[in-house]
Amino acid sequence: MSNKTYILMVFEGEKTEKQISDNMTKYFLNESINTVVYGFHCGEIYSLYNKLQNDPDLELFSLLKENLQHKNMELQNINSEQVAEMYLFFDYDGHAAGANDKTLTEMLELFNNETEDYGKLYISYPMVEAIKHLKATNDFKTLVAPSEPNYKNIVSHNADNRFKNLTMLTVDDWKVIIDKNCKKANYILTDNFSFPLSEINQNEIFDKQKQKYIRIYNKVAVLSAFPIFLADYYGYNILREKIK
Repeated sequence: MSNKTYILMVFEGEKTEKQISDNMTKYFLNESINTVVYGFHCGEIYSLYNKLQNDPDLELFSLLKENLQHKNMELQNINSEQVAEMYLFFDYDGHAAGANDKTLTEMLELFNNETEDYGKLYISYPMVEAIKHLKATNDFKTLVAPSEPNYKNIVSHNADNRFKNLTMLTVDDWKVIIDKNCKKANYILTDNFSFPLSEINQNEIFDKQKQKYIRIYNKVAVLSAFPIFLADYYGYNILREKIK
């Protein structure tokens, strides 16, 4: 059995999230030769949460391995002791079956530590496609969108071409994506569109989304989970230096 340690990245979808992960790891998370970033998809977060709720003794990794190793053969050769960190990336997805704000609050409380049994959850608002919702003529600071399936079409008409193909993002594209989204997260919390100096809690982002956007406009402030994850992973000061 391999003596490598693994960072596991759990995704909702199979296609878009894999494109982002594969491209992101060209430029980030590749500093250690002993760590493998391994991604797989498991469907929407609400279904996953319900399975864990119905069996309090069930660990997330055990559930994923049991259900997904036929799709991801490498899982057969990984045991829980080799998993150093687990991160989950899911959509806010207000239209999904079983979706509601109370349940998402509970999930953010459960999935709140990357080194423990359930991992750490990051939410994209409204969907994973938020990562490419950048256009030079739009003010990303105030950009909001409905949480509905049509959001993908909205993005396709309101994104610069450089961001549309997620397999072809350059390091300079990532610098823009990270800068804009980290500043946007800070703006959601503080009304200050500047790069944050300390960790931004996922629960706090969701609370502000509810207070400032969802309950008033029935929309969310567009925000990608991946730059916020990178900021937490490296620390905001280090990441800011990386994207200069």
